[in-house]
Amino acid sequence: MSNQKIEQTEILIIGAGPSGAVAAGLLRKQGRKVLIIEKETFPRFSIGESLLPQSMQYIEEAGMLQDVVEAGFQYKNGAAFAKGEMTTDFDFRDKFSKGWGTTYQVQRANFDKVLADAAEKAGAEIRYRHVVTAVDVSGDQPVVKVRSEEGEEYTVTARYLLDASGFARILPRMLDLERPSDFPVRGALFTHIEDRIALGDMDRQKILISVHPKHHDVWFWTIPFSNGRCSQGVVGTPEYLSQYKGTEVERLRAIIAETPSLSHVLRNAVWDTPGRTLTGYSANVTSLWGKNFALLGNAGEFLDPVFSSGVTIAVKSASLAAQCIARAWKGEAVDWQADYALPLQAGVNTFRAFVSGWYEGGFQDVIFHERHSPEIRRMISSILAGYAWDKANPYVAEPQRRLNVLRELCQQQAKEAVA
Repeated sequence: MSNQKIEQTEILIIGAGPSGAVAAGLLRKQGRKVLIIEKETFPRFSIGESLLPQSMQYIEEAGMLQDVVEAGFQYKNGAAFAKGEMTTDFDFRDKFSKGWGTTYQVQRANFDKVLADAAEKAGAEIRYRHVVTAVDVSGDQPVVKVRSEEGEEYTVTARYLLDASGFARILPRMLDLERPSDFPVRGALFTHIEDRIALGDMDRQKILISVHPKHHDVWFWTIPFSNGRCSQGVVGTPEYLSQYKGTEVERLRAIIAETPSLSHVLRNAVWDTPGRTLTGYSANVTSLWGKNFALLGNAGEFLDPVFSSGVTIAVKSASLAAQCIARAWKGEAVDWQADYALPLQAGVNTFRAFVSGWYEGGFQDVIFHERHSPEIRRMISSILAGYAWDKANPYVAEPQRRLNVLRELCQQQAKEAVA
């Protein structure tokens, strides 16, 4: 230990994905010295490719908007849904909450690199292919041991430590903060394809979410990119997905074959890329913060990919954490539970109510209901656009109760229509 190099920084961030890069951009605006430790080389693959308009606010706050706009990603203005013969869509520009109504669908390898490069331009230092090997938060300042690509070991101390390591969940694992998610275990099969989708078959400016005709808890994402390709995946329970044999792509195609509307959209697709699988991705922690550290984005809690909330929660957490650090730097007393964890959790809980409602089927009834008032549609559109922290929206203020009432109303009206 004695001959190990010891460095000091003001903010140490683990991971250069969206939460880490946006946090770095915001903290550099405050004049903080920022070091990011990232185990991979960018660009690298990541899932979570359809952004929500709410995330644009935090990308803009971090000074990275122009970089994202100029990267040439697929413009996105809403979400389309298909189930059996039913189709509907929501235009995020027609929503209850103020703010951005458009965003992008992104290849995350490129998008994450755009944000990381912007953080470096702003003066943050990123060390790629460096791995965190140990963390000690018991003293006055967090102490982190790191190993470089060449195998050199060194120690970094920091005023604040932010874990933006995503699914690697470095601090939850090293500090024993993990707890099981109360979400049922689900898995995903996915790939990228040359989609060759005919012009009239799909609006490329929207994500398409298709529901399996016989299993309402099995759904597909189709996310068009700007280069004629798209991300195609299916989500279901591991038991359901394991019934299908073959490669990931063969299994994915077999499940799509059972879903006529999606089979039609993808009838000319070229399946040219090996598939991937992800199982048991929902995760939770006992606390989102501790002594001079906080967990950002997926390092804290990850719900489910259905409403594309992951990146939005990640960059929202970066914004909240940066605000807390700014106040602490001025000598103010910061209550991280009240000023970071609870506000972040409030939006996560809104998403949670809608995700649970989706799998139970009730929110699907709401989505596909044809007779909503325009005002209620705008409130739902706001949630789908990521505005899960806007308490002025009744579906944010009381998501579970409001959703239950709306579901009953939809079911009642559906019965009356049949009668």
